[in-house]
Amino acid sequence: MEFAWPLLAALLLPLSFLLLYHAKNGGKASRRLPPGPAAVPVLGNLFWVRLHGIEILRAIRRFHARHGPLLTLRIGSHLEVTVSDRHLAHLALVERGAALADRPASASRDLLGLNSSTISTSSYGPLWRIFRRNFVAEVANPARLRLFAPARAAVLAELTDKLRRRQEGDGTIVQTFQYAMFRLLVAMCFGERLDERAVRDIAAAQRDLLLYSSTKMRVFAFVPAVTRRLFRGRLHAMIAMRQRLKDTYMPLIDARRRRKNNLGVGGAAADRDMVEDEGTQTQTTLPHSYVDTLLDIRLNDNDGDGRELTDDEMIALCSEFLNGGTDTTSTALQWIMAELVKNPGIQDKLHDEIKATMTTSGGGGGPDHISEEDVQRMPYLKAVVLEGLRRHPPGHMVLPHAPAEDIEVGGYVIPKGTTVNFLVVDMGMDERAWERPTEFAPERFLPGGDGEDVDITGTREIRMMPFGAGRRICPGLNVATLHLEFFVANLVREFEWRQVEGEEVDVEGEKAEFTVVMANPLQARLVPRATD
Repeated sequence: MEFAWPLLAALLLPLSFLLLYHAKNGGKASRRLPPGPAAVPVLGNLFWVRLHGIEILRAIRRFHARHGPLLTLRIGSHLEVTVSDRHLAHLALVERGAALADRPASASRDLLGLNSSTISTSSYGPLWRIFRRNFVAEVANPARLRLFAPARAAVLAELTDKLRRRQEGDGTIVQTFQYAMFRLLVAMCFGERLDERAVRDIAAAQRDLLLYSSTKMRVFAFVPAVTRRLFRGRLHAMIAMRQRLKDTYMPLIDARRRRKNNLGVGGAAADRDMVEDEGTQTQTTLPHSYVDTLLDIRLNDNDGDGRELTDDEMIALCSEFLNGGTDTTSTALQWIMAELVKNPGIQDKLHDEIKATMTTSGGGGGPDHISEEDVQRMPYLKAVVLEGLRRHPPGHMVLPHAPAEDIEVGGYVIPKGTTVNFLVVDMGMDERAWERPTEFAPERFLPGGDGEDVDITGTREIRMMPFGAGRRICPGLNVATLHLEFFVANLVREFEWRQVEGEEVDVEGEKAEFTVVMANPLQARLVPRATD
């Protein structure tokens, strides 16, 4: 609908001047908002309309340089505040964590009737606590993570085989990483190691919905009462995509529900004690899955009796599970491997640690891969992963927060319901906190380095926060770090990652997709190592 934006402007321009006059002559006194660029009432900062991706992040940084560490922007009629200073971030997220633990309202979610809450979207309260506690205890807990070891080993074997046979035209390395991470999360979510076609069908349905919602639904932040009529075709398209996702998920959820009922009381716990029969279960079915834990959740209803999650609630939580760990982990993996290609001395030092650890462990996970237990004894590996997350956080901003009441931060008032964003990348590059912050130097996280005692959770202080901080810190922190350490160690053990002749690895260029990826995707020549 090409005429939509001119028509929208024609409808709103008179109202904008009226509200501007009211604000200057009869509005309430200023609440001392953080400074920011001039905005048109109702329409807000119009530069959002024409900026996309990384351009938005660059514009925000320019405004911060001009206005300071607290910045106010207006998206339509809604306020957004961004924070670039690590001390103010610690004050807001940790010291006053409960006051800023809510999530902002979403016009597009309300229009679509997406009332199914998830860990990331739930308001701060009992429902959020139930969902988060379930994930932390039943998925991210180290004992539970060990139950997914067979799936990790199978995905690693497939990934290394694809990389070994990879030829020109097979897609980028990061696409291979993305598929591997998604395949692993599908197994963890639904408890089945599906074939490649089934995995790619799920990925297509998931990705189409995510891409459409992130690119086509921004318009509804501008006066939803008007835009929902001008862009109603987008709403219908979104509803159709949601139904496609539901049709893809429900057979897998229902299969797990039937399995649970067949096992009787105890569900997945009973299955872990069973001697598995011969056949497909031994090959493809996992004893534990995220869906199993969702089937056990009971929510209080008005009568006080616990009810099961609805299908829509299950789908929302499964979708969050797959979205949350695919692009973030594969993006971080690409940045880390790119730095290892660009810095062969660091790669050699990491490989030396891997060889030494495997020698002392007697082979650890066996001749085919390094186990999760082995990676726990590799301090340099952990330093490489931490440095990758500091230097190249997959998200330059964590998921937005919102205050439940007006709060004061840094001498300014942030009103109730305001969207508050935190510039993660700026905190990890703060010259006052890090020596040579632009340099990739894993040694900084070893004894004697400037990051030796860094707290990645931000509890004591914030120097880097790739997973956020405070009450809404990412519950998948343990899952993501384990996956990064496991795959980095095994990929370096399996291959020497060399620069392609004539193709310099660019670790400075960035591009915003679902995460902030390399503007020029990683190209590398992989030389198999002798692993005996």
